[in-house]
Amino acid sequence: MRLVIWLVLLFIAAVVAALTLGSNDGLASFYWSGWRLDISLNLFLLLLVASCFALVTAIQAIEALTTLPKRAREWRMAQRERNAQLALRESLVELFGARFSRAQKAAQRALNIQSATPELAADQSFMALAHLLAAASAHRLQDRRHRDEQLTKALELARRSSSARAQEEGARLLAAEWALDDRDAPRALALLGELPPGVARRTQALRLRLQASRLARQPLDALRTARLLAKHQAFSKVAAQGLLRSLAFEALDGARDVDQLRTTWQQLDPSDRRDPLVATRAAQCAGQLGSPDDGRGWLRPFFDDLGELTSDDRREMALALVPVLAGCGPDWLQRLESAQARFPRERALAYALGHALAERQLWGKARLMLDAAAEDVGMPGGARRRSWLALAALAEQEGDETRRARCFEAAARLP
Repeated sequence: MRLVIWLVLLFIAAVVAALTLGSNDGLASFYWSGWRLDISLNLFLLLLVASCFALVTAIQAIEALTTLPKRAREWRMAQRERNAQLALRESLVELFGARFSRAQKAAQRALNIQSATPELAADQSFMALAHLLAAASAHRLQDRRHRDEQLTKALELARRSSSARAQEEGARLLAAEWALDDRDAPRALALLGELPPGVARRTQALRLRLQASRLARQPLDALRTARLLAKHQAFSKVAAQGLLRSLAFEALDGARDVDQLRTTWQQLDPSDRRDPLVATRAAQCAGQLGSPDDGRGWLRPFFDDLGELTSDDRREMALALVPVLAGCGPDWLQRLESAQARFPRERALAYALGHALAERQLWGKARLMLDAAAEDVGMPGGARRRSWLALAALAEQEGDETRRARCFEAAARLP
């Protein structure tokens, strides 16, 4: 197609030349020291065009000759830059391919090429990225000394150049991740604390903070971080609920005295305190630390509105209430009686009511409910054992040693 176009243009030029120059009878006269030269105007025009073409060609040839050293230097620099880019890409591919020794060598080759060329060494972003790849490869090879050296160089280069801000953020995130791999939670938290606010709110940074907080045994900080991740939809709804609940359990279990338990409970998010399972764990911890009043107080809002809970939640509530019934008032009897009347088929509520009656020394009605709970194989072993022990205490008060021994034996046989 291109040849056809050139032929058409050539024919057009021939036709135009024939029409314009064929009938041109003009002369061009030149005078010089008494001499006169007459040539046709057509020849003069052709000679003029040829002279201009020759002049331009000569100028271009001279320019190409004088700029040859500069162009050779630029060509060599372009070749070096191309080789450095190829080495960097090779390092990245080898790193993804789990060939970490090759990736480290390729990254070092790219760094050597850049360092040997002053014009290329000014590219701080490239140098920082190459150091990061070398550090990542060294981390995979468990070469912590070389990894830290490369990471330090990458951070220094990134600080010098505003165009390498992304490399600096990536270096800090990678450093925090490597610190977690080394089980160094304080260093990971320190590195994450140095991140700018915008970077610290990214999902990856929050994930790393969550892992570091859990590793550092800081469940409350981990709980706050996990809640932010849940808001960012980093987990599914079910996974987020399970994670938040387990972190709340961990925070409550870490309390060493009643005051610390109360402080932890107050520091929990209101949504956590409204979780029935979190409240039951708090009540259990309160019972173990000898503060049944606090445990009952944390469970009371749920017992005031048991209809909104599932049967499993009501069961856990009843089981958690029994260890903190010491010193309960008559209001709890009324609350449990109404709950048992509302849900008569739920054995756990009857179990809790039986222990509340025993706590108030209403042994006649308590014996029936405790007998039923102790004999029910569907109840947890701990609840059945507690019921047998309560029946043994009742038999001891009544002086029935045979029944007392039988109750102790039944409690001992439970797994």
